[in-house]
Amino acid sequence: MVFAHSRAEAAPAFKRLAGRSIVAAAALLVSCGGGGSNPFDNPSAVTNSQILTGQTLAFAYFQKCVFPIFNAQLQINLNGTITTNTCAAAGCHALATGAGGALRLVPTAQLIDLTDPANTPAVIRASDMYKNFYSAQGEVVIGSTTQSRLLDKPLLLGVLHGGGLIFPSQADPNAKIIEYWITHPAPTGQDEFSTATYTMFTPPDPATGTCNTQ
Repeated sequence: MVFAHSRAEAAPAFKRLAGRSIVAAAALLVSCGGGGSNPFDNPSAVTNSQILTGQTLAFAYFQKCVFPIFNAQLQINLNGTITTNTCAAAGCHALATGAGGALRLVPTAQLIDLTDPANTPAVIRASDMYKNFYSAQGEVVIGSTTQSRLLDKPLLLGVLHGGGLIFPSQADPNAKIIEYWITHPAPTGQDEFSTATYTMFTPPDPATGTCNTQ
């Protein structure tokens, strides 16, 4: 009888503990990204934080030299079938309609005048061009072309690419530009807007210089 009485007392306590666990779990799910009353919802918007530690790639070189590659009509070899398309096209890597993995691009992003004092780092980081920069850099292991999906995938270097072979070889001019960008980060301790990266152009001016590749 004592044992039965203890079980009867323990049941409400167990229910209270279980209820608290469910509430705590739901709160944890919301804190991890639930966007509304349903803790399993995705957030309505994702905001990329700025790069705070480690080296970063050059924004100036990206917008003048790398970004145009994403909008260029390129030859695609998909299992022997040759077509043309852009990397930023719908169905490929377009932000809204793309199906091409983590790389997401806004094809209509406008060039940013880096000489305009109004274009502060905060302003640039809120732009579509910076979204493209940030997404592309996310596909890079800085300094390593062999580990960077941004280069390995279009070359089919030991990795699958649903878009097929884009650059026929590492000697392709577009591949050389991406390779140069990956291997020439801003100096340690300086951000992606560092004027030290202007040496990546000849002359060293992103407005008038040509894109170096070696």
